[in-house]
Amino acid sequence: MGTILPRLAGGPVIMGIVNATPDSFSDGGRFTTLAAALDHACALWQEGADIIDIGGESTRPGALPVSAAEEIDRVAPLIEALAARIPAVLSIDTMKPEVALIAARAGARMWNDVTALTAPRAPETAAALGLQVLLMHKQGEPATMQHAPLYGDVVEEVIGFLQARVGAALAGGLPRDAIWVDPGIGFGKTLAHNRALLLAIPAISTRLDLPVCIGFSRKSLIAGVEAAAGSARSAPAQRLGGSLAGALYAAAHGAQLLRVHDVAASVQALQVMRFLL
Repeated sequence: MGTILPRLAGGPVIMGIVNATPDSFSDGGRFTTLAAALDHACALWQEGADIIDIGGESTRPGALPVSAAEEIDRVAPLIEALAARIPAVLSIDTMKPEVALIAARAGARMWNDVTALTAPRAPETAAALGLQVLLMHKQGEPATMQHAPLYGDVVEEVIGFLQARVGAALAGGLPRDAIWVDPGIGFGKTLAHNRALLLAIPAISTRLDLPVCIGFSRKSLIAGVEAAAGSARSAPAQRLGGSLAGALYAAAHGAQLLRVHDVAASVQALQVMRFLL
């Protein structure tokens, strides 16, 4: 299958986020019509996104699940329209194999799964569809995952979980070069847990020997950092500075895929960082 090559020379790969949902934490409700979502996705491609990640079910803290049928209705027409319009790699952000199946038929080439293919026969489904996969760690379910998350050693537990899920993916027939991993920043983690995982990006990359994705963009940990510094907590749309700081840190420490809302600003920041280093 081969690793996706970044359009931005020298990497990392940029994954632009399109939430076709009414309740995502940052932009829920903005792209619920096909026309709005299509225009937004095309704009992200023009700004430099290598991958367009399309989700039809929010996984923000406190989010409630939706049916597979509703999720498919939200994402399948968009993926089909995008596949005919832009050459970006299209990714389906879903926990459900039945949604991934329809998305792949519509033109998706990647499956971003916050449950790391733990649904029955999910690895086999991904392999049969020829998809690249992004395996993410989370503790608990979106509705309750930020209610006092607890670890003994968060880095060791996340690495151990991802090692097990990589093994399951390989056993299900996925080739190793089709697998990416994500420690799941903000998914069942406190501010301290998130910091420990970000500091451990080199260790995660080395020990798993796979490309690491970091999703830092607009997350509440930025507001947590502000609060710890004595500042007012910002709203998601006001977190561009923190998002760019996290993206630059992750890229400088070995992350090979960045999942972002603000593609143009992220691309510009990375270009300047590489110029200076």
